Amino acid sequence: MKLAIRRYGDPALRAKGKRVAEIDGVIRELADNMLETMRGANGIGLAAQQVGQAFQLTVVDISAVEDRPSSMAWNGKEVDPKEQMPLVLLNPQLQTGPEKEIASEGCLSFPEISAEIERAEWVKVQAQILTGERVEIEATGLLARALQHEIDHLNGILFIDRMSSAAKASLSSRLKRLQKETQRGLTTNRQPRAVEPAL
Repeated sequence: MKLAIRRYGDPALRAKGKRVAEIDGVIRELADNMLETMRGANGIGLAAQQVGQAFQLTVVDISAVEDRPSSMAWNGKEVDPKEQMPLVLLNPQLQTGPEKEIASEGCLSFPEISAEIERAEWVKVQAQILTGERVEIEATGLLARALQHEIDHLNGILFIDRMSSAAKASLSSRLKRLQKETQRGLTTNRQPRAVEPAL
């Protein structure tokens, strides 16, 4: 089932996710719905906060991106990143390497807004997967960037928080407009309204 993606201005995006203590049917269903929602929106990552759930749960799938390569090690063994997709990660912990790179980044919660963002070139993530197994992932390239972006979401950090002040200033009017539209929608949706047929 596709879920509504929360947009900038929705307080859900600033919530720090709760640790997933038990991997039950509710968590598995949420992960499935998040994957469907992410793919339907042509995204490569989605965090639980982006669908209004404050859990330490994120999904990532970079397999459709051809022009931004990645490398990946799974529990210390080099693997083809595309063969490991999609990733469903619970309670991830992130370590970053010292080298940085700047590249273009967007976010499903900020439609049609992108900016050059500095991120670590290399990451190590320790997390659980849906089987309950603990895994260690090392990544570079687009996968490293996607993991950093999504784990930020799980801690209530948005990619605009990583923008240079110049980039943020240049996007200021668009960000304000998006925030106002979102808040207007939240206010409207709280009002009682007639039930309309779904199209």
